[in-house]
Amino acid sequence: MSAPGSLNASLAQLTSNNLGIRLADGDPAFIDASQALRYRVFYEEMTAKPTEEMAARRRDFDDFDAVADHLLVVDRDRGDGPESVVGTYRLTRREAAARHGQFYTVDEYDISAITNRPDEILELGRSCVDEAYRTRHVMELLWRGIAAYVFHYDIELMFGCASIPGTDPDALALPLSYLYHNHLAPPEKRPVALASRHVEMNRIPADQIDRRQGLAAVPPLIKGYLRLGGYVGDGAVIDPQFDTTDVCIVVETHNVTGRYYKHYSRKTGEGSGDERA
Repeated sequence: MSAPGSLNASLAQLTSNNLGIRLADGDPAFIDASQALRYRVFYEEMTAKPTEEMAARRRDFDDFDAVADHLLVVDRDRGDGPESVVGTYRLTRREAAARHGQFYTVDEYDISAITNRPDEILELGRSCVDEAYRTRHVMELLWRGIAAYVFHYDIELMFGCASIPGTDPDALALPLSYLYHNHLAPPEKRPVALASRHVEMNRIPADQIDRRQGLAAVPPLIKGYLRLGGYVGDGAVIDPQFDTTDVCIVVETHNVTGRYYKHYSRKTGEGSGDERA
């Protein structure tokens, strides 16, 4: 694990050409830039419905922004300030959620199977990248940053809500059923959609699903989690504000560190070459 206070120094070494990665580190200007990017992607490019205050400010925001860490991809060709922000992920650890009073996910899922674990956990959310920067390199950079964050805080499990565009479960029967039959989390790690919001994912029998077609129907971000060995919780949830149907993702961090550890340790000089699998 990184020495105390060294996280941003480690992140600064993770680069790809003109792109770098950093934390907002409580800087209001960088948090504001993250919120502005989220607004452009979620409300202007996609079909989320802003509140009047969000529309007036052209920012996506909520109370979790004050307690969470904001992981940022920056383009140094655009400058060194908030104008450089081109990608973001919101990261909420257990102590941050305690300061707020809850994790964001609990409004949709019973996550007691996760929160009752004694080890450190991390909620992932509000991921987005500027349209001009949606390349494999940018997503790889974000995941290298998450791997560094995981090392620093010794996180064992990550989770969060991931979205499928649309709010008609019947129209989404293929991806929901594919995820349910092939990637359901084991019971001891399984979030369950709240009874009042639970949408059945098992809509097509397993023997009637072509797995290749099922996977093709899954959005890219969720596919990324699956490639890291991610699971889904039981039940989907309709999010009318974001015009999406959510599933709860669970990822064991050794699957992330196993993929990124060698690159991370080579960049930072940390570790012994052990993949910590």
